[in-house]
Amino acid sequence: MQTAPASGKHGLAAGLGHRPERPDWTIDQGWQHYTPQEHAVWAALFERQSRLLPGRACDEFVRGLRDLPFRADRIPDFEQMSQVLRRKTGWEVVAVPGLVPDEVFFEHLAHRRFPAGQFIRKPHELDYLEEPDVFHDVFGHVPMLMNPVIADYIQAYGEGGLRAQSLGMLDKLARVYWYTVEFGLVQQPNGLRIYGAGIVSSYTETCFSVEDASPNRLRFDLARVMRTRYRIDDFQESYFVIPDFDELLGLANIDFAPLYARVVTEPELEPGEVLAVDQVLTRGTGRYHAARRAP
Repeated sequence: MQTAPASGKHGLAAGLGHRPERPDWTIDQGWQHYTPQEHAVWAALFERQSRLLPGRACDEFVRGLRDLPFRADRIPDFEQMSQVLRRKTGWEVVAVPGLVPDEVFFEHLAHRRFPAGQFIRKPHELDYLEEPDVFHDVFGHVPMLMNPVIADYIQAYGEGGLRAQSLGMLDKLARVYWYTVEFGLVQQPNGLRIYGAGIVSSYTETCFSVEDASPNRLRFDLARVMRTRYRIDDFQESYFVIPDFDELLGLANIDFAPLYARVVTEPELEPGEVLAVDQVLTRGTGRYHAARRAP
């Protein structure tokens, strides 16, 4: 099982029991307070993902991971990472205690601040965690923020989230984030590659997403994605593939309001559903999820 990131670090349960004093929900990372055991958890996660991702993660992720001040043996210092990010794309990483309210999350993204959980999972939680931790947020997301196209796209998502919230369309926009930033695949000259943080930070879903015969792999279509539910507790039944990152930058310039008006009149789609109009890159067998649903 993979780490189960919330829908973009925000949600209805955000902040229950640990609301910080600052109105933007940021906290001090407190890097000096990490224990040797916590650094060891990071090291275990970092080592196994670093071995697994070559040939599976996209070129942009690999470059970002290389160019940022990551170390295999310790949790990154957010300020050190932010210094590099600011020079490259104008982004920075800010520490938050966990899930944050929607409007806080969007406000941070709209101003090129990525809110990252500063806690790390326990040793017995290496393969599954309900709430995103520092490994998911920093290892999974931050390398792609070194890419100017992704940096612009995620900022636009933050701006669009504030508008979607006012229109009551947040669930539709959240699906776009889920099937791109969290669980997106991209077709590159050397083959199908991962760019979604929910996959690159997951030991088991890394291989499942690009190699297993079970899931569908469908050409990304914005309206179709907005109608499609997703799995938060298991591997995805369908992955949506973009041909290149310029397509995401194109999404940043679309007026979503007419699209929202259209998709609310159309039926919702289940995660594993395949339509006759879909451009199917891989028609999955569905075997994995069928076995999970069996008595």
